[in-house]
Amino acid sequence: MGEHEVKRIEAPLLAKTVNALRAGMRVAISGTLLTARDAAHKRLVETVERGETLPVDLKRQVLYYTGPSPAPLGLVIGSAGPTTSGRMDPFTPKLLALGVRGMIGKGQRSPEVVEAIKNYRAVYFVAIGGAGALLSQHIVASQVLAYPELGPEAIRRLEVEDFPAIVVIDCRGGNLYERGLQEWKGRASAPGPG
Repeated sequence: MGEHEVKRIEAPLLAKTVNALRAGMRVAISGTLLTARDAAHKRLVETVERGETLPVDLKRQVLYYTGPSPAPLGLVIGSAGPTTSGRMDPFTPKLLALGVRGMIGKGQRSPEVVEAIKNYRAVYFVAIGGAGALLSQHIVASQVLAYPELGPEAIRRLEVEDFPAIVVIDCRGGNLYERGLQEWKGRASAPGPG
């Protein structure tokens, strides 16, 4: 794949799809995403710890870290940009163990999450922050599945078409943030023109 090519993938994610993704790839996701932010993550983990049944099936799912704004008249959803992923880090390894195979957010992940991504053969995508209105144009349906009392942080099923994202951490631990940092350090320490 060339640097600017976009790989089209389907969600929920098949193992072969996850295995084919590499840090740095641009993707267009079609299919189903589940929204979940920190309040929903906390409730999901607490539900499992109590030995109760989850309100949603997490197997093969992609969790999108967003709390969409209300839908304007005639649209299925309002602005739906990514939130900072680090807030989900305390809960992420447990949800990956339950079958989550992808996450979409923004920002770096903790070393524990990176290890869990490798251990559970998952993938972390980043969507462009500040572009929620544009991203919402790729959402064709939205339905609240669980925790409606959380308002915008309820768990929703989103049907998406060609939702744009970048693979930042792949299932082998390839990490675009780390690679970019190393490249920058290499250029910063290189002698300048003479």
